[in-house]
Amino acid sequence: MAGKFERIRVKIPFGYKLMISYCVFIIIPVLLVGQIANQVFVKSTREQTYNNIQGTLHQMSENISYKMEDMIRISDMLYFDTTFNSRLRYTESAWVSYDTTINVLIPKLETAVSTANRRIWLSIYLRNDDLREIYDSYAYSDPLDSNKRLFDIYQYERLENRTWYKLYPKEENYGVTLQWKQIEDDASNGRISLLRRLVDISTTIKPQEIGFMRINVSMTDLFESMDYNKIGDGTALYLSDSQGRVVLSSGGKQTNVFREKELRKNGDLLIRKPIPQLGWDLIAVVPAQIVEKDTVKIRNLTYLICLICIGIFFVVSIVVSRYFSRRVSKIVSVLDSFQEGEFHKRVSFKGNDEFTHISSALNDMGSNIGKLINEVYLADLQKKEAELESLHAQINPHFLYNTLSSISRLARFGMLDKLQRMVMDLAKFYRLSLNDGRNIISVKNELEQAQAYVDIQKIKYDERMQVTYDYAPEVVRYETVKLILQPFIENVLEHAWTGEYIHIRITATVLEVEDVLEFKIIDNGVGFPPGRVLDNTAGQDLTNAGYGIRNVDQRIKLHYGNEYGVTLFSRAGIGTTVRIVIPLVKRKVAEGRNKTLL
Repeated sequence: MAGKFERIRVKIPFGYKLMISYCVFIIIPVLLVGQIANQVFVKSTREQTYNNIQGTLHQMSENISYKMEDMIRISDMLYFDTTFNSRLRYTESAWVSYDTTINVLIPKLETAVSTANRRIWLSIYLRNDDLREIYDSYAYSDPLDSNKRLFDIYQYERLENRTWYKLYPKEENYGVTLQWKQIEDDASNGRISLLRRLVDISTTIKPQEIGFMRINVSMTDLFESMDYNKIGDGTALYLSDSQGRVVLSSGGKQTNVFREKELRKNGDLLIRKPIPQLGWDLIAVVPAQIVEKDTVKIRNLTYLICLICIGIFFVVSIVVSRYFSRRVSKIVSVLDSFQEGEFHKRVSFKGNDEFTHISSALNDMGSNIGKLINEVYLADLQKKEAELESLHAQINPHFLYNTLSSISRLARFGMLDKLQRMVMDLAKFYRLSLNDGRNIISVKNELEQAQAYVDIQKIKYDERMQVTYDYAPEVVRYETVKLILQPFIENVLEHAWTGEYIHIRITATVLEVEDVLEFKIIDNGVGFPPGRVLDNTAGQDLTNAGYGIRNVDQRIKLHYGNEYGVTLFSRAGIGTTVRIVIPLVKRKVAEGRNKTLL
């Protein structure tokens, strides 16, 4: 019986074993990946829906805020008008009061009403009893719907006993205190009022109240952008006050109270967007069935793809297992021979796949040792070059943004000469920085690039900064890694200011005794704070230094070796000296010629 089972086990080919194990181990990951993919896609769909609606609500909120700011602008016309303000306080005779009403008060109010981008109703309450009242009787009609004058003038006695006036903030923050509120018949007529106190602007120490204004605007006009169709069919928009009452709605069920718990219990998607000026919330409600409609499609599609993949993998496993089983058997045979010390045995396969490479590697292992060493060496050089390129790419990524922002400001203020100089200097800076994709640049071009950066900054800082250069003429014969001076100049301008003036000195010297080229950037700024860079004897320890300093130091070390790089000498309140040392490498003529420039 045991022999029978043994024969049955032996008859199972290696290809079938490979196929069975392949199917078992591929089905589980496919199902797992399908489940994870479904969750990710569903989550992504919900997030995309949320973000889209959030963006729409943001646009609605911005539109509402713009209209509210327009109403505040109308009130500012009266609040900050010195002529209007002084005439409201002035009392002398009936003629003066009449003149104030006819030639100042009425024209100012007509101008304010006509300036508005929408229909408003303006009411003014005055403490000056010499100024007569001018108003209409609207009975039960809405003033915004009438064809009469859209402003009224009342005496203060009509205002003092009203509840909403008593609740208005007592303290006046000059130019800031105002209130949006639905008062009196505003709610029934679909209006909202902007309330603002008129004060004596001749003094801002303790402004005295000389009047009060109320600007009415239609809720439909102010919240015109609040339309559920912008979100989608079946959705709803609600404008809820701080007490949870629904002030205005679009779509959905009409209700006076926003029932958030009930909606969340139903699985509806709720998205809020506060309106700070009102203290109200703009709420979008997306029913659960709408949200789930797309997720069900994604789930079914994911499961269908998983089933198709399983079927394809099963068929492929049969073909692949047969193909690999024959080749694996040959490779195992050669390895067994190597294990026994018979290295003369060889194996070969037709084609150009992995098995061909494996057989070639087994056959030529000894002869290819030198070649492999050379490939490793080249790979190391390529890695070092890639690291250099990566470090170059990380130099001052925000410099271009800041410069373009400065160009934008110059263009806005019409400073065309400075704008032209800055654009030319920026073009020169990046022409020298790009250097046809080469990491090595002549010392002359490096100094010119630093000067181009300084010229750009001088347009910004003008006489507040001074840069001097001190270098020997022979330094232009040598070359250097590009962009080693500009980061330190930028560092000085960002962090070294002690007042309204900064001085930077840049030197370049050939030290023939040490056979190196030395650069120095010296400033009279605040220096590094204690603990940032320990002291001048530990200048090579740049662990605590900034990212830009380490970047330059790493690029120099990668290109020239660890014996070169950046050293810092700094004292708080005195200044900082940056010393950059690179080997003396003479500049070569461009276009591949080997002639040295002297």
